[in-house]
Amino acid sequence: MVEILARSLATVLGIVGTSFVLPVLVAWWYGEYRDIPGFAVPMAASWATAGWFWLRGRGKAKVGGVQNAFVIVGSAWVAISLFGAIPLYVCGAFPNFADALFESASGFTTTGASVISDVESLPKCINFWRCQTHWLGGMGVIALAVALIPILGIGGYRLVQAETSGPEKGKLTSRISDTAKILWAIYFVLTMLQAALLHWFGMGWFDAVCHAFSTLGTGGFSTRNASLASFASPALEWICLSFMLLASVNFGIYFLLLSGRWRDVCENTELRGFAFIVLGAVAGVTAVEWMQFGAFDDALRHSAFQVASVISTTGFMSNDYTTWLPAAQLLVLTLFFVGGCSGSTAGGIKVIRWSVLAKQLRNDVQRLIHPHGVFTLRINGVPGRSEVVSVVGSFIFVYFVLVLVTALAGALAGLDVYTSFTAALSMVGNIGPAFGSLGPASNYGALPGPLKLWYCFAMLAGRLEVYTLLILVGRSLPRRK
Repeated sequence: MVEILARSLATVLGIVGTSFVLPVLVAWWYGEYRDIPGFAVPMAASWATAGWFWLRGRGKAKVGGVQNAFVIVGSAWVAISLFGAIPLYVCGAFPNFADALFESASGFTTTGASVISDVESLPKCINFWRCQTHWLGGMGVIALAVALIPILGIGGYRLVQAETSGPEKGKLTSRISDTAKILWAIYFVLTMLQAALLHWFGMGWFDAVCHAFSTLGTGGFSTRNASLASFASPALEWICLSFMLLASVNFGIYFLLLSGRWRDVCENTELRGFAFIVLGAVAGVTAVEWMQFGAFDDALRHSAFQVASVISTTGFMSNDYTTWLPAAQLLVLTLFFVGGCSGSTAGGIKVIRWSVLAKQLRNDVQRLIHPHGVFTLRINGVPGRSEVVSVVGSFIFVYFVLVLVTALAGALAGLDVYTSFTAALSMVGNIGPAFGSLGPASNYGALPGPLKLWYCFAMLAGRLEVYTLLILVGRSLPRRK
């Protein structure tokens, strides 16, 4: 296990280190030469380490049991968060390593919570790297490794399962490496398409690529202090709105579309539930905010944008929703409990879990009315397995226990109840902004160091859907003999 863990971490860090090439090129292009070593040195170190493990080769080590896969994935995400913080700290963009680690973990987990109040003062290469972490973490670093390299021999499927979201995980093709390649290809094409559209409608290429990284990764880091609001462009907001929703959909849906399986798409339970929630939330917020904005088109645009931003857990801002009417704020807060679809880059509890519980509730009510009736849970038009309900219930229980513990940590650090609870929802759900003193117009820089470190754990736990880090922590604790 130690051998395969070390080799896995070295390989993953080698891939992340290779991605430093882009920030180095950005630094060279914009003349930020003093920042290049901050990326180049750890990049070279990661290559040397990964090369050493591959050259000493002991054949293809197997991942082994499911528990080992969870340990590898959990360790890898902790490692890349630490590794990604190195250039942020070395380049002097952050005053201490705790802040750099928070920013890195927030980036890779696609949370988008920042400790920086003036992102426009950062070097271009640092801003580019911040947004690039979203893109790498959105689809999953382990999935990228499996797509690029026969990294771990037998067991790649278990690793991808441990990293992806949702109560049930499947393969689009017979080989998990082919599935990973297809998903990453779709992800790449959508990213380039959005960047091209943003540039076409007025963004410079640098801002366009950075915001495309943040949108498709559903992260929310921006190159501007006021996020997308600083561009004052309805066209750019509608583009980002559309791609936030696209990134919130299970990427397997796009494979079905490309395969011509339209009927499967139309019968997808989660997609239909997601569309219902988004349309209902947009209609409700728009109806409330129409009175405040005055013009219907402004109310619709800002309402739709913030609904898409929160339900996709991206966290972009076109308007500060904490200044909206209380009813609109409550509708937005409700979306903190939902999240996107499983198999997407979005965070949160996921629509499929709420869909399963809603269907189970309907069946239970029907049984009360018709005691002798037979009612089956159907998912995607097919009778579902009864154990899915218990799996979903267990996950939601653990999820909210972590939210409450994280809220308590915030309260102990001096945050008010409203802020600490919404920040906990934001951290575990990988949303980014919260309410109260940590709203979309604020940042996390003033928080005490220990709370930032706990938030790092909460963000990682939320990204890996809680169980992975719990298993990792459990394996790390001393055992009674």
